[in-house]
Amino acid sequence: MSQRKVILAYSGGLDTSCILKWLLEENYEVICYMANIGQDEDFEEARRKATKIGASKVIIEDIRKSFVEEYVWPAIQAGLIYESRYLLGTSLARPCISVGLVEAARANNARYISHGATGKGNDQVRFELSCYSLWPEVKIIAPWRVKEFTERFQGRQDLLEYAATNNIPVSATPKAPWSMDANLMHISYESGILENPNNEAPHDLFLMTVDPKKAPNEPFKLSIEFARGLPIKVITQDAEVYDSPLEIFTFLNKIGGKYGVGRIDIVENRFIGLKSRGVYETPGGYILHVAHTDLEVFCLDKEVYRVKQSLRDRLSDYVYNGFWFSPEGRYVSRCVALAEENVTGKVNMEIYKGNVTVLGRWSPVSLYNEDLVSMDKHSDFTPSDATGFINIQAIRLKEYNRFRKQQNM
Repeated sequence: MSQRKVILAYSGGLDTSCILKWLLEENYEVICYMANIGQDEDFEEARRKATKIGASKVIIEDIRKSFVEEYVWPAIQAGLIYESRYLLGTSLARPCISVGLVEAARANNARYISHGATGKGNDQVRFELSCYSLWPEVKIIAPWRVKEFTERFQGRQDLLEYAATNNIPVSATPKAPWSMDANLMHISYESGILENPNNEAPHDLFLMTVDPKKAPNEPFKLSIEFARGLPIKVITQDAEVYDSPLEIFTFLNKIGGKYGVGRIDIVENRFIGLKSRGVYETPGGYILHVAHTDLEVFCLDKEVYRVKQSLRDRLSDYVYNGFWFSPEGRYVSRCVALAEENVTGKVNMEIYKGNVTVLGRWSPVSLYNEDLVSMDKHSDFTPSDATGFINIQAIRLKEYNRFRKQQNM
């Protein structure tokens, strides 16, 4: 293996374009790896830019299918959501990209992998833990943690000046220098004016979804079918059918974006201990999350559902923190998949001006018993039994009240 050959996770943006130039100045041979993970990118233009800067080779790999089937779909099945709001779009992409980075490094006899993640963020942890899990011998170059790099560049403004000096074209400008990360699942925005959590996100910031107030005035109806917790089919009000993961997700992104679905503006807790403000739009993922959550409650035993939810929260933390390939991550994923074996059925939904509403659901394996729950007949439920149930539940409350009265005497 070459001692000075490095695979750079290249996006074509400001940070990685400047890092490419800096690595060349440090006498590395740089091979750029670009993952097509659904972002709106002119890959051939990015290839030309990287080559012009000095990359010896540019690898562009379409991993959209793998991303949806091997990462997004298991996340939907598990119901993953970090701190009750974030659907983990960036977190899920990092292990998927890391697989491509490691494979590219091995195929090109490169010892090093480099990335543009900052020293204050989560992505540095996610990339590196994933790469170390897949290839323990790999060497990582993280410029934003290298003294020579950080002494030269404080942040994005310094990079913009460096890019201008070296004739590196970038999309970010001093006027609007927020950072954006996009993939098939979502777009995230941070930095710049967004670093003040009290600043309203600019209206022209959003690229994946329209302003809900400007969405169509007529609602859109569709049905989503699941098998073992995984989406298998979407049927629209126009009788259109989508039945492959990539087709399903692409369509739901389109319709969700048209109706302004899936926007959030949050402050979250990063793994390294800092709080950060992020603005996200996840249209298709949000629609699927709402549908799956509804079907889960419909199909699962109450206690199994609660155990599964506790595992969901643990797994959400693992994924957010970069432990997709960890032993605990694999174990909990298998436990969740076992719980999801009976989450099969169909959810009918309406999409309208930023909202996703469940209209009804059906399942061949639901534990819902219409006869048993009916208010019009007793069925096998004996109403008088509720008296004993209530009396037993009340014992603890009565004793607590008695104790409080004694304490006040």
